Amino acid sequence: KNHKPCFVDDIIRAVGNKQALLTVPKPRYLEQLESYLRKELQSLDLTKKNSQELKLQPYREIFEFFIDNFKTYKPLLSAIKNEYEVTLAHQKKTIRALEPLKAMVTTVSEECTRQILALQEKEKDEINMLKQEKERLLKFIDNMKEEKNSLQTQVEHLQTSVAEEYAHYLNEYGARKLLLAKLNDMYNEQLDMTRHQVQDIKGEDVVKLTLALKVARQDLTKAQVKLNTIVADYEDVVPRRDFESLEKKYSDLLQEIKTLQKNFDQLHKEYETLLEIHRETAEERDNFCTELQRVQRNYTPRPNWPKCSEVIPGGADRWGCLAEGKSSSQLVDVLLEEIGTGALKEINVFPGWGKGDKVPVYLRHEGEVKNKKLTKKDVVNILKDVWKEKIALEQQQSSLPEFFLSYLQKKYGDAAAMEWSYTLYETMRLCRSNHVLSSFYNILTGKVGNLQPNAALSFPLKRKESIQELLHASRYKLDSTEDLIDYISLFKEDEEGNAEPFIAKLRSQYVREKQEYLKQLKSKLGDLFLNREVKADDLKGAFCTIDPDIDDQTLDTYIGLAYQVRREQPGQEVVPVETALERLLAGDVRRVGPSPREGKPEKPSSNSSL
Repeated sequence: KNHKPCFVDDIIRAVGNKQALLTVPKPRYLEQLESYLRKELQSLDLTKKNSQELKLQPYREIFEFFIDNFKTYKPLLSAIKNEYEVTLAHQKKTIRALEPLKAMVTTVSEECTRQILALQEKEKDEINMLKQEKERLLKFIDNMKEEKNSLQTQVEHLQTSVAEEYAHYLNEYGARKLLLAKLNDMYNEQLDMTRHQVQDIKGEDVVKLTLALKVARQDLTKAQVKLNTIVADYEDVVPRRDFESLEKKYSDLLQEIKTLQKNFDQLHKEYETLLEIHRETAEERDNFCTELQRVQRNYTPRPNWPKCSEVIPGGADRWGCLAEGKSSSQLVDVLLEEIGTGALKEINVFPGWGKGDKVPVYLRHEGEVKNKKLTKKDVVNILKDVWKEKIALEQQQSSLPEFFLSYLQKKYGDAAAMEWSYTLYETMRLCRSNHVLSSFYNILTGKVGNLQPNAALSFPLKRKESIQELLHASRYKLDSTEDLIDYISLFKEDEEGNAEPFIAKLRSQYVREKQEYLKQLKSKLGDLFLNREVKADDLKGAFCTIDPDIDDQTLDTYIGLAYQVRREQPGQEVVPVETALERLLAGDVRRVGPSPREGKPEKPSSNSSL
């Protein structure tokens, strides 16, 4: 057992008498310490955050005074005080270490509370939906019970009717037996009367007549029983003559139906052939009309385009570069672009579009916006940087308009972002001949879907003439006539983002092939186009008909483009055919396999492959 210090026992014995302790006055030094403690505590501001530490300080000082005055116990008391100080310091350090955990616990608690509220709200909707489903099922059960009661009533009624019919037929059966028995009795009586008459007239032997009568009665009974059996067994039997007549009529009708079905199949096959011929004829007619319009345009008087060099900055040299290889329609676009960019440089400010919901997020601004007056080269470089960063952060799945605005805000600041946005937008809107600007503008405004950055360059379905066009375009501005082609130079761009003729020809072929592909799809829809609406299954069937090699993943992607839904949930909704074709034309749609009418395309020779 632990023993207390000896002086403790002395003190206990000294203070054993409680009454004696009450009569002993306080020492003077004790009163001074208590007075000092009261003054110090009264002078403290206990409203502060660290009031407990401030309150502890006077007690610490009193304890130090006490230690200093008791020299004998000073080492022990100092050790006790130091141990307490070390323990308090350790506790403070632990509390400071737990302060971030307290904040984190508070944050986690708030987050958990928010999630619990969200789950409760979500479960509330689910519970309401389940309650509605329960009420619907209860109503359905009530309806089923009512239907069961109704059917039970009908069964009881039918059972009663069957019992009545059974009793009726049983009565009829009894009456019939009674009637037969009565007829037999009457017949027997008639035979007896005849027998007596014969006996009276001829005087024959009574025994012989009795035996003959008995035999005749037995024969009559057997005949009557057989007749009744035959009537009962063959009551519903059709006579053979009628059966053979009906069987012959059925055989004739069946033969006639087979003949009609064969004629119908033949006519249907001829109809399909004629319909296919009609579609091919219609397609040839459209091609001839297109060719006729092209020829008519070529024979119309051409404008004197060299006059434009007098008003275009850069003179005849620059106009020659701009007009080279372009049609009249493209030259009109180039001229309008030059006029628009010239006028754009004269504008100092743009009017704001406002902040309505219909205004794109990158153009929402009230008041005037300063024109940064950028060159086409600067705009192309900025848009390329935007597109590169968008591809690098593609996992965020943000829309291009929102990413476009956030990119400008991040690079130029919130204040100047709208100035850059309006300037870039107006430049893209006017410079439609530049592929970089027009492509970015179409995606930004939602006219087409996102471009595929990882598309492979391959031409498995190119026709021989298309391959030849690409080969001619690849040798553009090349002095060498060798079969080897510097393919890296085919993908170069000038400072304004304009590609080489090879890429331009490839783009034009892609657009033309997509239009031909969708024209075949529209032709295959046939009667569905007259109804101006198409279902997803019908559209899938049309794709599989014109493109038999199409795979399920590509088919689901095309259906998702046409119906504006995800590939995993194509649905069965109905959309107008024109709307579906417009959406497909705006997306990345191309033929997967060769056309059924054309067969497999010819492979290019080894010395003309890219």
